[in-house]
Amino acid sequence: PHLPSNPHHGHVYVEHRHVINGILWRLRTGAPWRDIPPRYGPWQTCYDRFVRWSRNGTWQRLLRVMQAAADEAGLVDWDGAALDATHIKAQRSAVGARKTLPAAEKRGP
Repeated sequence: PHLPSNPHHGHVYVEHRHVINGILWRLRTGAPWRDIPPRYGPWQTCYDRFVRWSRNGTWQRLLRVMQAAADEAGLVDWDGAALDATHIKAQRSAVGARKTLPAAEKRGP
């Protein structure tokens, strides 16, 4: 009920479950979209739905629904989910590192 309905464009429609599993496989492995195993449907279908659902907010809606269901079931520890910037490693440029080497260091010995 939370996923877009089948648009019936005249071609064989691949079930959402297969496509989501294909998308999750691709995200988990980091493989190119074209390497998605055929059991999940055509890679183009997985890619197209991933992009479409990213743009139209489907993933955000699913996340909110699943978080609410897990919270209602007592499965979420919100205290443990808090994170602030003190836990994130700063990039070198953010902590005052020199952007360029002095002229003497560039020339070498």
